[in-house]
Amino acid sequence: MKRLWILIFPFYLLAQTLQPSLEIKVKNSAQDAVHAQNQLIIATSGSEVLVYDLNANKAIQTIQIPQVKDFTGELIDTKIFSIDKMGDKILFVSDSGEGGYSDMWLYENNQTKKVLSAKDKLSIIKAKFIDPSHTLLGLLGNEAVLYDLNAHKIRYRKQLEPSKFSDFALSRDHSRAVFGCESGVLDVIDTKTGKILKKLKGINRDNVYKVALSHDIVAAAGKDKRGALYDLKSGKGDFIPSHFFIYSTALSPSGKQVAFTMNEENDIVIYDTQSKEKLATLKGQKSRLNTILFLDEDRVVGTSDDDRVMVWNLKPKEQK
Repeated sequence: MKRLWILIFPFYLLAQTLQPSLEIKVKNSAQDAVHAQNQLIIATSGSEVLVYDLNANKAIQTIQIPQVKDFTGELIDTKIFSIDKMGDKILFVSDSGEGGYSDMWLYENNQTKKVLSAKDKLSIIKAKFIDPSHTLLGLLGNEAVLYDLNAHKIRYRKQLEPSKFSDFALSRDHSRAVFGCESGVLDVIDTKTGKILKKLKGINRDNVYKVALSHDIVAAAGKDKRGALYDLKSGKGDFIPSHFFIYSTALSPSGKQVAFTMNEENDIVIYDTQSKEKLATLKGQKSRLNTILFLDEDRVVGTSDDDRVMVWNLKPKEQK
């Protein structure tokens, strides 16, 4: 018996409850975040983007944009709900305050310029770099758009499932994207052409809030209380059940771990993607999760509808 206990004890240590190792305070609430060059770039609902240096453990830059007018004509803080970084460029999307349309901004060379505005009549929910000159947009009506930043023109505009858009995720090489929507069906597209490569369906039967993609594994967080896991090559999948809506998900860089929000306490639960065994429960969030992000295999970030961004270490210090 003792020998068996020694064999299973290291795995038992992983299946534990963890509190955050770091809390980052932001203005209003954190809507989205991206990790690049040892920095965490955070989109807030307070008219600003916060750049946090993870090595120095401090905020090193704030990028501000103007407030917008609400329906009464009063100025209010602008919600920035999508963020990305490539090289020295930071791309973000905000509410324009006009007719449900979005503004898209590009920060480079210490200057912030508006790339798209309400005049362009695009309800952009998410934008990510494909390369330094092109960005993939997800529109409210579940359209995929490739926008040329240099030529200032749309290269393609592709209608996907005829349902409200929720989220998309890119492959590591940015050649493919998985789009999730209100129908529960996931569209896999070629990002250069917009061609639909595959449809993943049969697991989520309701709105997919968030999707993730890593090493041909797709994760989907569903309103139907299912955390879906698909094999992108075969199109087959399974799910991890929950007793509450699953608002967010993320996959580790290796694709070996998946994170889902699994209860009304806003806990993040980490699972092994192959065995579906629970590895850890991350506690501390006070509000609904907007984004989960793996910094690496051992660190996870959560942004939510409050003024704290939290970071967890999955391994105890003595195991690192």
